Amino acid sequence: MPYIETKVSTPITPAQEKVLKEKLGAAIENFPGKTERWLMLHFEDNCRLWFMGNQDAPTAYVEIKLFGAVNREAAAKMTKDVCAILAEVLRIPEDRTYVKYEGVDTWGWNGNNF
Repeated sequence: MPYIETKVSTPITPAQEKVLKEKLGAAIENFPGKTERWLMLHFEDNCRLWFMGNQDAPTAYVEIKLFGAVNREAAAKMTKDVCAILAEVLRIPEDRTYVKYEGVDTWGWNGNNF
């Protein structure tokens, strides 16, 4: 039950969104037992993001929520992948991307909780 919310200061075209979906869907497998089958994504473009006191370059903020504890080794690989994906697809510099992780102990779906 992973969820990735991506906020970027740049526009995202429908074609770019599809590529992001595919690449993030593959990258979520950095976490043992996580697959695109259960992945939910949210993209928000044209955000007014300030970083390092300026808006001089494209910027991204990504939140990744996972059911259960966050494996630090897997998160390190995921951060590397997320930064590379955003740099490749949206030309957002890796040093202007923050990635936040959150482990969730209760997750609801289909009228029930895990």
